[in-house]
Amino acid sequence: MEIYQAIILGIVQGLTELLPISSSAHLNLIPWMFNWNIPESFDVALHLGTLFAITIFFFKDWLGLIKGGYEQVVKKKKSTEGKIFWYIVAVTIPTGIVSLVLDNFSEYICDKFGIEMILIAVALIVLGIVLYIVDKKSPSEVKYEDMTFKQSFLIGISQAIAAAFPGTSRSGITMTVARALKIDRESAAKYSFLLSTPIILAAVLVSITEFELSLAFILGVLFSFLTGILVIKFLLNYLKKGSFKIFAIYRVILGIIVIAITLI
Repeated sequence: MEIYQAIILGIVQGLTELLPISSSAHLNLIPWMFNWNIPESFDVALHLGTLFAITIFFFKDWLGLIKGGYEQVVKKKKSTEGKIFWYIVAVTIPTGIVSLVLDNFSEYICDKFGIEMILIAVALIVLGIVLYIVDKKSPSEVKYEDMTFKQSFLIGISQAIAAAFPGTSRSGITMTVARALKIDRESAAKYSFLLSTPIILAAVLVSITEFELSLAFILGVLFSFLTGILVIKFLLNYLKKGSFKIFAIYRVILGIIVIAITLI
């Protein structure tokens, strides 16, 4: 793999993992369109960069969550941080199991029928339309600190859908479900990022022995990390006043382009 390919894919990962536009779609589409031969393990390796970005950006939040979770169990001291921490813990385990099963099923279907690009395109378009409609019609009534366990669980388990349908987007589906549950946009994004941390960590740990330590690997992870930091900051600021409309439109346009290229 060339250095420039690693840098480009690292930037793409940082952009698309954290915006609701699907990193799996873009990391499959770009090598497909330019006929690049990229090791499968490099896709997961790039997630290491965005994992660092989320962890460092929300470092104080995670310290507060862990402390709150500990105090809630040991000292019986209730807090928003403790509540959210145990929400994340409670939903991560079943989500991980369901994601693993659905991911294997998705790979089998794509390999057997050779329809991966069509599935990606359809997922981009469908979730783009759903995201637009849900975001437009759902009021912003619930803030991050007021989320219930039911809301947290539904948002968390929705991540498994991203494993079943490449192109769905983990952040896209969680933010869509959060908006459907009347959670405000900024809170939906923040909770989506925090919720993704243990899932991404698990994916990295499972594949870590397959990583090939090289200059391309280091640069890919570095650019994924740097881009990820900028994207998180941008999105949280943007969603204070903006909507998900622009991301929904982008998804639909990209999906149509992929279908056109595939058919041609």
